[in-house]
Amino acid sequence: MVHADQVHKSFGAVEVLKGVDLRVRPGEVCCVLGPSGSGKSTLLRCVNHLEKINAGRIWVDGDLIGYAERGGRLHELREKEVAAQRRAIGMVFQRFNLFPHMTALDNVVEAPVRVRGEKRSVVRDRAAALLERVGLGDKVGNYPAQLSGGQQQRVAIARALAMEPKLMLFDEPTSALDPELVGEVLDVMKNLAADGMTMVVVTHEIGFAREVGDSLIFMDAGVVVESGAPREMIANPRHERTKAFLDKVL
Repeated sequence: MVHADQVHKSFGAVEVLKGVDLRVRPGEVCCVLGPSGSGKSTLLRCVNHLEKINAGRIWVDGDLIGYAERGGRLHELREKEVAAQRRAIGMVFQRFNLFPHMTALDNVVEAPVRVRGEKRSVVRDRAAALLERVGLGDKVGNYPAQLSGGQQQRVAIARALAMEPKLMLFDEPTSALDPELVGEVLDVMKNLAADGMTMVVVTHEIGFAREVGDSLIFMDAGVVVESGAPREMIANPRHERTKAFLDKVL
């Protein structure tokens, strides 16, 4: 589902990704660990071309993301074409980014109506079902200010699912939440994984990675230091840098 090949990304003189490879199979949950500044979030944003890569290639479900290859050279796609690719890739950020003047239901409805041109009456039924799915069936008429952080993040997940994506990207979805609210968001993500959603999850939740992840990669200083099966890697890291990181967070 995701194939990143030797991805490089720089911001000015700072090289943030230094030749990163990533493979995620359909239905797989890939968790990404690493210290702040290691390039985790940048890699995630490159997958849906929110950040343009400087070298390498990224494919999602066989489609080269952000570019067309002609005659062995890459040509950047127009923004409209990139936007069409992003429709199949849901993303949930650290901050919820909900529209504050819209109810939970309308936040979920908006993208399918605006982006895909679906009928609002049809989407409202799907949106209500999605809010029910994330445990917010009784909050459809509430505005973001009337919801807890965990509830807002669950609305954000429902909003991403409303576009019926083939891939979900999560960028530290629980990092902005109070500790007692983390579990309710992780439970929704566990249910998505059980339903077969392909997910790439940047997280510091080691328990989630161990329990739900099918694969785990540890990044540091813009490279993949180590990758493998989550339980094995967390219990017996091979690389000293991985071990040092896990010793601090476990």
